[in-house]
Amino acid sequence: MKVLIDTSIIIDALTGREPFRETAEQIFILAANQIEDLYITASSATDIYYLIKKYFQDSKQAKGTMAKLFELFCILDVTSEDCQRALLSEINDYEDAVVTCCAIRSQMDYIVTRNIKDFKKSKVKTVLPQEFIKISSKEK
Repeated sequence: MKVLIDTSIIIDALTGREPFRETAEQIFILAANQIEDLYITASSATDIYYLIKKYFQDSKQAKGTMAKLFELFCILDVTSEDCQRALLSEINDYEDAVVTCCAIRSQMDYIVTRNIKDFKKSKVKTVLPQEFIKISSKEK
C-alpha cells in the first residue's frame, strides 16, 4: 500500500503536539517497521524543516531530524505539472491541491491527514490518522 502523509501528521510527531502526538507516533512506527510504503512530498519536506527549525531553534538539530525523517519516509517529487494541475483542481486550498495531484500521479492508495474537510474533493481516498492505523492493522 502506498500512502502519502500530510505535513501536519509529521509535525505532530516531531513536536509532540497534543492531542495528536500518540497517533502520529504510531504512523512513525509503521514507517520504521516498513509496514507500509509511506511518503511525504518534497514541498512538505521544506515546510517541515522550516517548522521544526523554528520549534527547536537550532538548524543543526533540525537537519539531523530531517535526515532521520528521510530514512523513514520516501520523498515524493513535486512536478511543475502537479503545480499547474493544482490550479485547476476543485480543491480550494492550493497546497492541499498540490498534495492531491502528487498523490494521483504517484498512484497513492491513501492520503493521511487531520484536515479531511479540505480534501473532500480529492480523487485519492483521504483518511484520518487513526483510520489509517486501523486499515494498516487489518492488512497484516
